[in-house]
Amino acid sequence: MSGENTPPAEAGAQAAPKSIPRFFRNDAPLTRRDPHKQLLASLDRLITDYPPHRVPPGGGLYYGPISVAFLFYTLHNIYPDLKLDDYPLNTWSAAYIEQAQAHIKEFPAPSPSKCGVSNDIMSLLALYAITAKDPDTVKELCDHAAVMLEPETSNEWLYGRAGYLYLLRLVRGAFAGNKDIIELIEDTADEVIENIMASSRPWKWHGKAYVGAVHGAIGIITQIVLTDPSWAPKLEAELGALLSYQYESGNFPSSLPPGRDKLVQFCHGAPGVVASLLSIRRYFPELHDRMDRVIAKARESIWERGLLTKEPCLCHGITGNALALDGKQFEHFMTYTTGHEIKLMGKDGMLEKSDDPSALWCGEAGRAWAWAVADKQLERRFLGYNDI
Repeated sequence: MSGENTPPAEAGAQAAPKSIPRFFRNDAPLTRRDPHKQLLASLDRLITDYPPHRVPPGGGLYYGPISVAFLFYTLHNIYPDLKLDDYPLNTWSAAYIEQAQAHIKEFPAPSPSKCGVSNDIMSLLALYAITAKDPDTVKELCDHAAVMLEPETSNEWLYGRAGYLYLLRLVRGAFAGNKDIIELIEDTADEVIENIMASSRPWKWHGKAYVGAVHGAIGIITQIVLTDPSWAPKLEAELGALLSYQYESGNFPSSLPPGRDKLVQFCHGAPGVVASLLSIRRYFPELHDRMDRVIAKARESIWERGLLTKEPCLCHGITGNALALDGKQFEHFMTYTTGHEIKLMGKDGMLEKSDDPSALWCGEAGRAWAWAVADKQLERRFLGYNDI
């Protein structure tokens, strides 16, 4: 497990061992797999290899039992009649939640250095609020805004204010008919957004000006705009500047000033920028043409260098890169995320295994989400980031 000073997304960004290249050539004929069959196989692996009691606690919506519970909660809404081992998906969600709740006393309280989607306490509150439709839990979640207003709190998605905005959006959707709760959520979101906007630029995390979706500017802009689109005009110049950081290759630097063009993955690189732009494009009409050119060029770099040797996952693997592509290219990349392909990569010595193999963002749960997206032809969004 990655330590507190080396967050999972950051760990995923580190160079692979010298014996394994970063990616392999994309030169095979276009192929596709049956997405429904692959979804069922992925879910079966998840509950067989990583049953609730075997998933270590911690990680919020990013990794760990809460992340798996969130997947099952979401899939139950998409597949209400689907059963695994004779149990509906919401029963599986409850079982993984129970595993997290059994360790609740070990979870650190939200703090300025850990208050985004990776925070267990706030992720549990958000999931409980939407499953139990409990207004008091929403109030408790909103009370944690006090931590967001501390001057040293970071702004990014995984550990900071932007991730808290996602949790508020998640909860807001479950209380559409409750005027008082909606008002509370929106007032809380306004306060947090104002604090992010008042922060000095460039936004920094651990002293570096990151660009990408997990720790950087595009992730922060995306969470603000999806939470409250009225902020888009005030972010237009900032987004325009970010688009100009694109390398000639189509990829994006992980941080500024730009260094080597090497990481093509959701957390640091073109896939996260593409996914973000697709979900906020409608709110920036003046930038449409420019955004479309950037997306097209970025997808070229993903297609060329996106078949990564890290275990297929949303954050830093082929699964996340697939979701940034379209049509037959999306389907083709997904063929490299099957259980069979992962075994073959392991046998060939071409697989860097995940530290969190069950996880939504680092492992099997994320692969299941992508297969559900393919199966139901949903918008290619990232669960926990821009799906709402």
